[in-house]
Amino acid sequence: MNGDYSWLSHFDLGLNWTVIIKWLPKLAQGATLTMELVAIAVVVGLLLAIPLGIARSSRLWYVRALPYGYIFFFRGTPLLVQLFLVYYGLAQFDAVRASALWPYLRDPFWCATATMTLHTAAYIAEILRGAIQAIPPGEIEAARALGMSKPKALFYIILPRAARIGLPAYSNEVILMLKASALASTVTLLELTGMARTIIARTYLPVEIFFAAGLFYLFMAYILVRGFKLLESWLRVDACQGR
Repeated sequence: MNGDYSWLSHFDLGLNWTVIIKWLPKLAQGATLTMELVAIAVVVGLLLAIPLGIARSSRLWYVRALPYGYIFFFRGTPLLVQLFLVYYGLAQFDAVRASALWPYLRDPFWCATATMTLHTAAYIAEILRGAIQAIPPGEIEAARALGMSKPKALFYIILPRAARIGLPAYSNEVILMLKASALASTVTLLELTGMARTIIARTYLPVEIFFAAGLFYLFMAYILVRGFKLLESWLRVDACQGR
């Protein structure tokens, strides 16, 4: 990219702004892949977490046992270790290499997506469990008094109420997954951090490139925070209108 960047001298922080501007399109490409990775992980993770969270809030120990083991494993081990187990570990088994899933499991994008999905599902399930248990018992009793069956009370009363209670914690989990997505660069995926490391290998300017990558992360986090703030406001308005 050619041009006069003398105006950048007013914002000089000891950085080579010409290099930063030159590589912005590549960093934007990595940021796009990061958002795709996080979006798939948190949405599919939420879908997986709903039955896990419901089961975890059950009073029956044998219903809670399996989701408890799943949640304990994924919350108790580092995401980086889980990523290595999926990307490097599964390839050691002949059955995996011969399966229909192998074209996906040898792709770093889908390995990172699957690992992040399973990881965040465990945390979201615990958020949902806490939200369900935080619902005032009187609301559930009122639903049953109106003749609602347990499935109807679950879908029309418990889950919508739990969504409002757990939304702030869920938004925090999404931000955490955005930052944790940087680990995907360790399996050769050129998301934002991976792209930044590739550019640094060419330019030998780590400060400038990581500074620009940090700005991209800040911008994405800001967009997510604002989006969740609007969603929380909408849910509060909707709840007031429902009364």
